[in-house]
Amino acid sequence: MSSLLYLVRHGETEWNRQQRIQGSTDIPLNQTGRAQALETATLLTAARPGLVVASPLVRALETAEIIARVLSVDKPTAVAELVERNYGAAEGLDYLQIERRFPDRSLVPGQESHHDLAARSLTALLSIARSSEVEATVVVAHGGVIRAILGKIDPSGAHGRIANGSIHSLGFADDRLSLLAFDAVLTAAAARSL
Repeated sequence: MSSLLYLVRHGETEWNRQQRIQGSTDIPLNQTGRAQALETATLLTAARPGLVVASPLVRALETAEIIARVLSVDKPTAVAELVERNYGAAEGLDYLQIERRFPDRSLVPGQESHHDLAARSLTALLSIARSSEVEATVVVAHGGVIRAILGKIDPSGAHGRIANGSIHSLGFADDRLSLLAFDAVLTAAAARSL
């Protein structure tokens, strides 16, 4: 069965606003993040998704709950493999602190490898796509997870910043994922044409 998946980055948190690395640290949405989730949900109504799944981290799950409520679909299902990358000793630090403490960012103690992140994220997304019985599914995740997935399915693409509340449209057909639109602004006509 072919279907659409809408990869959504969670709304803003205080740590996002402060430019601090969250990773697997469980930080809630702030007011801006809740407003972003509502705006994203409104954009997604044109696509009429029938299912919402999310990372179990509170910032993603709350974003997903807001989206599900606006779409009038069941509460989101948490998928553990969609959690953000564990950044180890870099979590909680801002970019300047990271640069000072870890000038070679590949050597951050306790950090999950990019390879492991990409493997688990893509496996989870394929599992969601294969088991979905609806035409369109919303998947709420994190910037690192989305970047890793896009890097695997569209390795030659120049993917820009993955903003809070952004929507990335994927197609699933013949057991393959493809990028249809990066940071898509969905209208009813655009959703039907994807």
